Amino acid sequence: MTLLALGLVPALANVHRKPTAAPRTAASATQVATAASTPAAAASAATTTDLGRWCARLAPEVPGVDPSGCRASGLVAGAGRSVHGVPLWSHDVLPATGTPRFKVLLLGGIHGDELASVTLAFDWIARSQGVQAAAMPHPARATKPTIADVAWRFVPLLNPDGLLHSPSTRVNAHGVDLNRNFPTADWARDAQPYWIKRTKKDPRRFPGPQPLSEPESRWLLEQIDQFHPDLIVSVHAPYGLLDFDGPPPAPRRLGSLQLDPVGVYPGSLGNYGGLVKNVPVMTLELKNARAVPLRELAAMWNDLQRWINEQMINPGVQASAQRSAAPGTKPVGSARRTD
Repeated sequence: MTLLALGLVPALANVHRKPTAAPRTAASATQVATAASTPAAAASAATTTDLGRWCARLAPEVPGVDPSGCRASGLVAGAGRSVHGVPLWSHDVLPATGTPRFKVLLLGGIHGDELASVTLAFDWIARSQGVQAAAMPHPARATKPTIADVAWRFVPLLNPDGLLHSPSTRVNAHGVDLNRNFPTADWARDAQPYWIKRTKKDPRRFPGPQPLSEPESRWLLEQIDQFHPDLIVSVHAPYGLLDFDGPPPAPRRLGSLQLDPVGVYPGSLGNYGGLVKNVPVMTLELKNARAVPLRELAAMWNDLQRWINEQMINPGVQASAQRSAAPGTKPVGSARRTD
């Protein structure tokens, strides 16, 4: 199969990369001052439903995203809002060939201080748009499914309040870790005891007073129920591994991230999606929370396309090069801390 059929094409040029060093440049600081010269102006820009104004507010905060690339993403402000009233933006990239044969929901910025996850989401929007642009002249040529038959729903930033806070925070504006706030079967029994005993009441991992207490997590469940994804990709940082929960098979790697199932946590998305909804959840733990190299973005994208293509052709069967010795989900209790 050709690289074009797999969708292994370069990202569109409208997502530019800034230097990978964590500190913001003087130019970025100037952009921030221009976009939001006063607290009132910053709040207005954040809660706007105008994509251009939102991009002007967001781009200076996120390495690797500029206003023009953000505008080209085609994001739409739906009904969802954060605690502070910021729209929860999303964008669907649908097959030019008609009915999708596979659906992927990709989530960035669940934790507001993991900026590289937002960078990845914008980069992959551009790549998915490139796949569909390449497929347009031949909408019904292939008899076997190709990566052009995949529908994507992108949510680049689920926790805008956390990201736009100065400094950015893992938790949302209520101080809740959104990745511990989903209605898993073990939430009522384990969420609070786990937070108290295992994390020693770490404020960065507070699960909330009850499952779905937060508007962001409630909105995400609506997206899952409405979109019916075949795969959820949740992007985090900075542990440098690939986690997988739910029905196997799992890919052995994405780019430099090696499969290393770490178990589920009360209220986590992997627990909810993989075990409650029976939808595979890939958690990409990037190696750096503030920057991700272009070559790594491309390598992870290409590996994911190969895995998806194999699932469409032979559901439940892994390509030999991607075969995992230990797919699936481990129980709660891993000593390692992940997202």
